[in-house]
Amino acid sequence: MSITRRSFTGILGAAAMLPAPLWAQSDPVLDAIRTTLYGSSSEFEEGMAFLVKRGKPDVIPALLTAMRYGRRRSDEITEVMQTLAGENIGVDWFDWMIWQERNPQIVPHPSLIPFKREVLLGIDSNFDDFLRPEYLQPGKMKIRLEEITWGGVQKDGIPSLDNPTLIPAARADYMKNDDLVFGVSINGDSRAYPLRIMGWHEMFNDVIGGVPLALAYCTLCGSGILFETQVSGRSKPLVFGSSGFLYRSNKLMFDRETHSLWNQYTGKPVVGPLVDSGIELKQRPVVITTWESWKGSHPDTKILSLNTGHRRNYGSGVVYREYFASPELMFPALVDQSQHRQKDYIFAIRQFGAARAWPLDAFNNTRVINDAIANRPLVLIGNPDKRAVRAYERGSNRFTASEGGLVDQQGRKWRLTEEKLIGPDGTELPRVAGHISYWFAWDNYLGDTATVYRG
Repeated sequence: MSITRRSFTGILGAAAMLPAPLWAQSDPVLDAIRTTLYGSSSEFEEGMAFLVKRGKPDVIPALLTAMRYGRRRSDEITEVMQTLAGENIGVDWFDWMIWQERNPQIVPHPSLIPFKREVLLGIDSNFDDFLRPEYLQPGKMKIRLEEITWGGVQKDGIPSLDNPTLIPAARADYMKNDDLVFGVSINGDSRAYPLRIMGWHEMFNDVIGGVPLALAYCTLCGSGILFETQVSGRSKPLVFGSSGFLYRSNKLMFDRETHSLWNQYTGKPVVGPLVDSGIELKQRPVVITTWESWKGSHPDTKILSLNTGHRRNYGSGVVYREYFASPELMFPALVDQSQHRQKDYIFAIRQFGAARAWPLDAFNNTRVINDAIANRPLVLIGNPDKRAVRAYERGSNRFTASEGGLVDQQGRKWRLTEEKLIGPDGTELPRVAGHISYWFAWDNYLGDTATVYRG
């Protein structure tokens, strides 16, 4: 993937070859909205005049959908939206989506459900697995229907890697030393999942150290989160895939058993049968680091084979090259950039009933930070050059960096493993799960309820 925000929006509009109407409708508001994509010139003009005379902004979310896919009429649709909004937002779908996120008090007209379904099922009929009318009713969703956007691929268009083939480190001659990997080690089972491969797949379902897991990697928000998939009350582990939908530039994954949509960032179901289940996937520690560093500390590690069963260019720095190099987002999200730029990296922890973020650049001057979350003392060891951060509970200790480990306030040396800190007397302090992310994703999902380390 190597396209920018602006070109991507244009491609979607040009490529949206929508089918004929799926069924006859009797709602005059829905009929008027549908003229944007399916009506003749005179029907479109009459429909827009009707909506202007009606004078309510509740149709703007549906018109935004029409604006994105009906490019030949986007200027006229924009004029109607501006009249109804009473604001001059411009002609950019991106800017209108930001306006919509900023105005949650506008409750969409019920016509949004059938119209958005019609448009999206015209792209992929399999989207009906996620967008059944009974799932989309007010009060049934944990996110706003009007902010669910199509990401440019069909269901499973970004294919997950399920129990993928791994090879010994010595056979991974395709890897460069500075290639980044997701490193995981559980119960002595060490694995490396290169970002240059995972960027094409964004999800693996695997068993590591006897634990069923899924790594959900949202390339757009720079976050790879490792979740346990064996959930209490369910006989089999959940298996996840990529739905093709986004929410505030974050992927919505789905489980293959119930086809519920899940927020990749929080590990919670947000649309579908599991919405009221109370399930929240448990996180496991994962680190991003260089291949050289990981294989040096884990010589027995296994690593993904290039034989994934899919034809992709897995070369270094290929996937999402332009996006990762750009300060822009590809999809709209409202971001507070007063303290941090939207694509600055942070390390995120959501544990112990709280959430806290540490800017990656906080580790520029010190590799060890003694801090706390929810009054739980933590120590974080970071290396911004490798995008690597690990967090551990520290009890009453305060640590400083030492060659190959940490030293506490009494001068005692502690050893780091992927699962715990080990003191000279055998004391063990557990690792705390966290992950790297772009600032905008943290700010969008947790900005009002979380804290940020200021240094």
